[in-house]
Amino acid sequence: MKTILFVMAVCFSQVLFSQKVKKQTIIIQTSAQCGECKERIEGALNYTKGVRFAELDLENKKVTVQFLTKKTSAEQIKSLIAKIGYDADDVKADISDVQKLPKCCQPNGH
Repeated sequence: MKTILFVMAVCFSQVLFSQKVKKQTIIIQTSAQCGECKERIEGALNYTKGVRFAELDLENKKVTVQFLTKKTSAEQIKSLIAKIGYDADDVKADISDVQKLPKCCQPNGH
């Protein structure tokens, strides 16, 4: 009897934990310019709840972000990038946030 209950418990727990976590990958155009920008954006995103991976390609200024859809959204990620001081696709950074960046990281700083 104990064995049957144990097998049933194991099967039930596998059903609960086998539900896939939904991941999404997005690519966002940014206004980043240099290595400091890269570190700033990747650092903020990689420490954001739900973000699994973030990497900025400086050649095309695009950041690739993989995230869990139950923890965050594409809109929240874009908003975070804008709050740091960088444009994120159609979400423009507020001028006050841009001015907090080092001069070299501001538009036309390089």
